Amino acid sequence: MASTLQKFIHSLDLRALPRVLQIQSGIYCQDSVYEMFGNEFSLSTEDVIKVIGFKINKLIASICENNEVSPFSAKVELPLNFPGLYKVVADKTPYVSIEEIAGKVSIGPTSFGHPSFYSAKDIKLEHFTIKHDEQITFNSVEEVHGMMAVNCVVVRNNQSHSFTLPLSQEGEFYECEDDQIYTLKEIAEWKIPKGRNRIVKLSTTSHMWDSSSPLPENFDGCLILMPVYEVQAVMKFRKDIIHILSDLDVEVKDVTDHYDISSFLQPLSLEDIFERTSKEFPMVAEIMEGPSGNEKPYNLLSTGKEIVIYKKYQASRVLASEMRSDSSKRHYLIPMSYKGKFKRRPREFPTAYDLEIVRNEKEHLHVVATKTFTSPHKELFSVSVGDQFLVQQCQTSEVLYEGRKQLIDVLACEQILSDSYKKVLLPMYMEGGFVEVIHDKKQYHLSEICKEFHFPFNVKVSVRDLSIEKDVLAAAPGLQLEEEITDSYMLISSASSPVESWEIPVYRLNMLVRLLSKDVQTVALPVTRTTVEEVSEEEYYMLRRYENLTLHPPPRPPKRPT
Repeated sequence: MASTLQKFIHSLDLRALPRVLQIQSGIYCQDSVYEMFGNEFSLSTEDVIKVIGFKINKLIASICENNEVSPFSAKVELPLNFPGLYKVVADKTPYVSIEEIAGKVSIGPTSFGHPSFYSAKDIKLEHFTIKHDEQITFNSVEEVHGMMAVNCVVVRNNQSHSFTLPLSQEGEFYECEDDQIYTLKEIAEWKIPKGRNRIVKLSTTSHMWDSSSPLPENFDGCLILMPVYEVQAVMKFRKDIIHILSDLDVEVKDVTDHYDISSFLQPLSLEDIFERTSKEFPMVAEIMEGPSGNEKPYNLLSTGKEIVIYKKYQASRVLASEMRSDSSKRHYLIPMSYKGKFKRRPREFPTAYDLEIVRNEKEHLHVVATKTFTSPHKELFSVSVGDQFLVQQCQTSEVLYEGRKQLIDVLACEQILSDSYKKVLLPMYMEGGFVEVIHDKKQYHLSEICKEFHFPFNVKVSVRDLSIEKDVLAAAPGLQLEEEITDSYMLISSASSPVESWEIPVYRLNMLVRLLSKDVQTVALPVTRTTVEEVSEEEYYMLRRYENLTLHPPPRPPKRPT
């Protein structure tokens, strides 16, 4: 039975891919040449394509009133990078089974992929009863005892209880309210169920309104978002990937059951390759769609070239940002194999509490005050701009407050005078300003900094890495090393001249390959070249967001006595 491409894609479960479609009719049925995303091809009636993936390309938005499209609202097109932060409005339409939820809602490894639902009725499990209206968080979908199920969690009295729900579990499930705020791109990737629209409420705007904005001036209401998908497909006798928007006026018919899927090329993403077992490596692959970039290793990854993929693994990187006062700062992921050396740069601390966090037993932290602070207690020290201190330790001190004695947290320091030292106490809640005085002239390798100091840590490259053709870090006026992260990588080389190998990130490199049935000729691994990866502003915030989910935040600084 034929249907429009848009209707077919909206109803398609990603897990059902790939699907073979036959073109039935539409504006592209007369051998028309069609070009999109740099690809030129023709679609004719009875042509067959294999759909290998799809993702949201843009959103059609309408102003929403009472959960319905406003009769006075025109539809506007919003790109995924449209500015602003949005809250997701819970969908009032129930899901009738866990299988429907798993098929329509994005469930994945990050916090974005952990949706929450509640059941209209109690669900009795073997050793557990889920109460109606109790929030159930869905963490992952996997096979359990030969049956597909969802790993779930409920929290009761601050205790997490884990259990599984089979996809066959039926009921009446409703989406829970979500207090988080998201960018439009995050909503498109994680928060729009397949076959449904999504209502969002504008939370904050990150720009001033101007006449080019598709939304009304001072708009702060709700929008109904309808996704338009970019469909990735392959055609017979072509080695490249074609990209089609789902709102094209084309009718298609699913002929998967009557067609030999293996007769098409099988494109694989880096994520697909990474999911293979370690025993399957090394392997030879041909690039079907490569990333842009002229520098190594990206110039090895152009369409049509063959590469050897030696292995997959997790590797550590240090996330660093340029120290600039303007907004044009660049962000980098520095590998532990970086051979350059760093010298320390002064750090800035906004409160006395921050001094305690970075205090090191191996050396006295020497700081200069940049703000005046007048202490409300005579027992504690008042600070003037230019005062210098050696930070000692955290302790408690008794102060007189409104006629009563109170114990508060203080930071014991030595004030540096012209010819002596004076012991003073600074309240931990003190909001002042301090700049570090550096006496350490040593040059450090990256691994040494990770072992000896707390992040964030300010440095400048003193000796560049000579093994890198162009060391971008050496040109930076200063770098703030922010945190150490772990990420997924694969080791690759050119198949034609495997004299050096390169690490490529699995989740930040958009490319598709097809595996070739060739043996890997290299006996030993080629020399691995160090690569400092520059990440975009968006990738930077995503890296920090994901990494910080696994960290416990530090305790809040003490407040002044009340």
